Amino acid sequence: MRILLFLATNFAVLILVGTVFTMLGFEGILAANGVDLNLKALLVFCGLFGMGGSMISLFLSKWMAKRGTGTYIIESPRNRDEQWLVDTVAELAQEAGIGMPEVGIFPSEAPNAFATGWNKNAALVAISAGMLKSFPANEIRAVIGHEIGHVANGDMVTLTLIQGVVNTFVMFLARIIGHTVDRVVFKTERGYGIGYFVVSIVAEIVLGILASIIVFKFSRWREFRADAAGASLAGRGDMIAALERLRGKQDTAQDLPGELTAFGISETAKQGFKALFSSHPPLDQRIAALRSAA
Repeated sequence: MRILLFLATNFAVLILVGTVFTMLGFEGILAANGVDLNLKALLVFCGLFGMGGSMISLFLSKWMAKRGTGTYIIESPRNRDEQWLVDTVAELAQEAGIGMPEVGIFPSEAPNAFATGWNKNAALVAISAGMLKSFPANEIRAVIGHEIGHVANGDMVTLTLIQGVVNTFVMFLARIIGHTVDRVVFKTERGYGIGYFVVSIVAEIVLGILASIIVFKFSRWREFRADAAGASLAGRGDMIAALERLRGKQDTAQDLPGELTAFGISETAKQGFKALFSSHPPLDQRIAALRSAA
């Protein structure tokens, strides 16, 4: 239902944008400058590709996560640690009101964890072998609570769909820019000249970088919500302790693939302009937020 509602909202946005462009006479302005472009058809085309790519990634997210990280799925616990991990995930999932996720361990010495999946009742929660070995049980429980919070909040779905909307408008605006430059500057009268392809590619790169700032901003915001969920499920003190331990190890190389970084518990700290492209807020800010909410 969440996906259907979000998709309906996104299509409504596309229709609204097309209507606004028509009411403002934008197509007429382009036509007056020799730019023959059907904005509504272009918007639908970009919407299908922009949203389509994101939806495919979402539905394949668990499959890609398992193979990208080499995650071992615990189907029948082989030892006490695995049994404890499965029981803890089951307990916290029930408390959060979601279905039992798949539980996995991925081979990394770096302390990390992630959750993914298109359905909050059929998600995947995994922690690294390094975290299972080096963190005390109460702090691992808090980290699992954080990941369960992501699932219960529907963060994987929402982040993916926001990316789809961003992709749509980046493609849309880049092609308008490329088409306009090709017609007005390069005087291409029919079809597309080299100017369209070069300008469209450059515009898509620049707009994509700028638009990704919005996606990363949302990603950082959802981390505070997941921390609050972890504190609620496993205890505020344990959630703070887990983040403090992660802060002491934040310079450790992270082994999660790039596409999964946003779904992990933390990432290597970034400074200055690079911080705008960070999927996680600084651990100091996350710890301060939990303390201030006490």
